[in-house]
Amino acid sequence: MKIGFAGLGVMGAPMAGHLIKAGHEVAGFNRSPEKAQAWADRTGGRYAGTAREAANGAELFILCVGRDSDVAEVVADALPTLAEGAVVVDHTTTSARIAREMAELCAATGRSFVDAPVSGGQAGAENGQLSVMAGGDPEAFARAELVLMAYSKAVKLMGPAGSGQLTKMVNQICIAGVVQGLAEAMHFAKSSGLDTAAVYDAVSKGAAQSWQMDNRWATMAENRFDFGFAVDWMRKDLGLVLEEARANGSHLALTALVDQFYSEVQAMGGARWDTSSLAARLEARRRKG
Repeated sequence: MKIGFAGLGVMGAPMAGHLIKAGHEVAGFNRSPEKAQAWADRTGGRYAGTAREAANGAELFILCVGRDSDVAEVVADALPTLAEGAVVVDHTTTSARIAREMAELCAATGRSFVDAPVSGGQAGAENGQLSVMAGGDPEAFARAELVLMAYSKAVKLMGPAGSGQLTKMVNQICIAGVVQGLAEAMHFAKSSGLDTAAVYDAVSKGAAQSWQMDNRWATMAENRFDFGFAVDWMRKDLGLVLEEARANGSHLALTALVDQFYSEVQAMGGARWDTSSLAARLEARRRKG
């Protein structure tokens, strides 16, 4: 399939690379031209200087950018040159509102839009093990599904436009609560003078076990927070969650509290630390007594 790909960062670059390995013809665009050129040199993909150039004649156009405004800008630029009947797939984590707006915009030009945020982080993108939660027209989703499996372990349609983004919000709510619980458990273990490695061995085989525990407990104990998804991006996502909650009447007291805690991590200089850095906030309090 002829594919355009916009957004060749830590997630998009390996995802687009998997598409090439799967035999697709991929043109890649990034706002930093040097990143797009480096990706093209590394993978054999085609460098595109603009989103419009990457989309030219593409049957499938994939985005993995930053925010709602980025999505709107890139889709507007790409639409005029896409193949008739093309499908636009957006892997960016955005509001459900912008997903619905982009679906309407694409439909007005004879194209389709699928919001398809992902979970699994940089490691998932590199290893082709992402989970994709999608919203959109079932026929458009079916046309894209097998292509997306090039970098995914699971791809699921959740409902109409915006449903993928709403599901990703559920994902982020879960992560926020689990990481805060893990940070408090680590804080308690250290304050009690326990051997944190021994604690992990004792509790990780029972009901307390989680992906976050298995992958972040040891690094949290060592105050290392340079793994994957940054606090800045988590706060962006939680902002979307809380905005949606205000609209739909959800009561998310814990999520709002964890968002506040992440703001404190940012104030500590941890804007680019990963999400497990909630432990650093508690460690700083422990040292202060």
